[in-house]
Amino acid sequence: MEFVRFSDLCERGEVRGKRVFIRADLNVPLDGQGHITEDTRIRASVPAIRMALDAGAAVMVTSHLGRPTEGQCRPEDSLAPVAARLAELLGQPVPLIANWVDGGFALAPGQVVLLENCRLNVGEKKNDPALARRMAALCDIFVHDAFGTAHRAEASTYGIAEYAPIACAGPLLAAEIDALTRALEQPARPLVAIVAGSKVSTKLTILQSLSQKVDGLIVGGGIANTFMLAAGLPIGKSLAEPDLVGEAQAVMQAMAARGAQVPIPEDVVVAPRFAADAPATVKDARDVGPDDMILDIGPRTAARLAERLTQAGTIVWNGPLGVFEFDAFAHGTETVARAIARSSAFSIAGGGDTLAAIAKYGIEQQVGYISTGGGAFLEVLEGKTLPAFEVLARRARG
Repeated sequence: MEFVRFSDLCERGEVRGKRVFIRADLNVPLDGQGHITEDTRIRASVPAIRMALDAGAAVMVTSHLGRPTEGQCRPEDSLAPVAARLAELLGQPVPLIANWVDGGFALAPGQVVLLENCRLNVGEKKNDPALARRMAALCDIFVHDAFGTAHRAEASTYGIAEYAPIACAGPLLAAEIDALTRALEQPARPLVAIVAGSKVSTKLTILQSLSQKVDGLIVGGGIANTFMLAAGLPIGKSLAEPDLVGEAQAVMQAMAARGAQVPIPEDVVVAPRFAADAPATVKDARDVGPDDMILDIGPRTAARLAERLTQAGTIVWNGPLGVFEFDAFAHGTETVARAIARSSAFSIAGGGDTLAAIAKYGIEQQVGYISTGGGAFLEVLEGKTLPAFEVLARRARG
């Protein structure tokens, strides 16, 4: 995919003295007192801002925060805590500008301002062209650096990119595009995908899309239970979707037709109830009883999957293999996570639970790329072209 990189503009000296508008993802969690409880997204936004400042630009940054009602600014919707944290990280003042769409605020090269929650602007979510044009008029260069919003065609993510004099990808978004392209469009083979979660229905289109591309499709969690039903195995009272057995069988058949496979668990870890202190029992997959609840893959299955991953050329990972939050049912996820960490394959991982598992086992440095966007990552796995990717590619072509 061809697109303009902000880093290239900076290196060529095309940013000095320009007004740069950065759409970042600063949607961080706040407690009841308005204090930031986790600032990863803010820290991830700093490289693009610093790049612009170092290149001599006048920098404006905006983001959404929460789910505000357009046109109604409540205190809890304000980016004020984010402005304070950005000022600390950048080591310079970061004024917060309200009612910014029509400009009127002073901004000189070397300065940065934070524009108040963009979702407060009427017409933002519907990508109102008039609003997008007013935003575009504020800048010389628009920088999209918020992969977490790349699947949404909103005024500050898509519309502005259509009308700004120059539209480009910031370092965070560019890294996402590069990693996803490497994993899905130009993968080293074998390409193995891990798709896990509670329901097949939420990831059916992903499974169907990947079944046409991958050499191995590993399923886990409640999704694996539905595939076990499709393979004729008992699952007791485990979470599953019996009405989607036909779809699961179709995915298995599509893989088989390409000489690929969906490995079905041969052993599982069961419990009488869903609880951290529930007794865990390893059983052969054929021996699951009517009162058993499957909460993890078994050690034989985990070892088999780990061996498969060591032979992969590319690994795409979305979702834990079991209830990894409970230590008694975390072995499968940990075994697979550590196999990914050991593998020489290029690996890309995304999704909130997946990132939590990566953090739990301390393998951040061993995963090739950790995606910052949940919904956007899933839509790419579905085979969709994200709006942000489409508009940036179109603008790059002129």
